[in-house]
Amino acid sequence: MAVITGGASGIGNACAQLLAAAGARVVVADRNEAAARAVAEAVGGIALTLDVGDEHSVDTVVAAVLSQCGVPQVLVNSAGVLQRTLPPEQLSLREWDFVARIDLRGTYLCCARFGAAMAERGSGAIVNIASVAGMGSGPLHSYGPAKAGVINLTQCLAAEWGPRGVRVNAVSPGFTQTPALEKGITTRTLSSDLLASNAAMGRVIEAAEIASAVAFLASTAASAITGVNLPVDAGYLVATPWAAYGGLRHC
Repeated sequence: MAVITGGASGIGNACAQLLAAAGARVVVADRNEAAARAVAEAVGGIALTLDVGDEHSVDTVVAAVLSQCGVPQVLVNSAGVLQRTLPPEQLSLREWDFVARIDLRGTYLCCARFGAAMAERGSGAIVNIASVAGMGSGPLHSYGPAKAGVINLTQCLAAEWGPRGVRVNAVSPGFTQTPALEKGITTRTLSSDLLASNAAMGRVIEAAEIASAVAFLASTAASAITGVNLPVDAGYLVATPWAAYGGLRHC
């Protein structure tokens, strides 16, 4: 059984589809109750309303999952929000706190509650959705540090729970085709041409490609892997340093 936070859309939805197709009973946990229910119905799973940044909401969902389904074998922390690319003097503390609350605090809360139950049982796999934004510099002064925190948290929990049979890994997507990315392109915050040209493979990533990496890390095929952060970015990280040399070579 797999619990997927933020499972109603984007990467979380893709994870729900793929894990369900692989035979897992899926719990779709999301703030958007109607969308979570639609995804759960499509994959034969269960929908629960969840605000990952709220301790009471997380505790309520954990209790419901444990009572209805037992301790999950897999937890995918996909719930997250993006951030406007504002300089610090224009980025309000309210917006900074909101992003950090969902992306870092929310990931920690879900890891802490579900992971404790997994550790008590003696087995489990957690996959956190981080970001390449947490692996270097960028104009995302809350999102980037929050995702960097998710990467470090993943390493800390992998060491904490490894002796008790729980693996904890992270996937760091590059620019991925999701409703959030589409909104950024529509509002001209992002440029689809620039996103593609700054990746070695010359394209953005499909949500299903992130889900494939998540499914691998959650599976027994990755039974000896814990504490890793796997970038799935179409070569964004390796391509960006080439800008100082005039950019990638295109034949």
